[in-house]
Amino acid sequence: MPPPARPSAPQPQPQELPVPSYPAVETFIEKASASDVQALFAPVKQGLAELKGPRAEVGKKAQAAIARSEELLALLVDVREKLVAESKQPKGRK
Repeated sequence: MPPPARPSAPQPQPQELPVPSYPAVETFIEKASASDVQALFAPVKQGLAELKGPRAEVGKKAQAAIARSEELLALLVDVREKLVAESKQPKGRK
């Protein structure tokens, strides 16, 4: 004799993942200049350069990551400046 059928419990629906939002970075990029980007990372880079001993290796890796982040932010600022300059040009046939 087969076992009695159990009512199947409803499967929980997976929750939707939130869409990532980075308002602080977006706001910074909208208003920053190239010198602002350099000034943002200067104190951190200085602190990492002063590390000694076993932490120096970790500091070097962090410096490389910060350099890449600084490069990407500078690129975003350049693109924003180009877009703003293009939007101010007269539109129409050439």
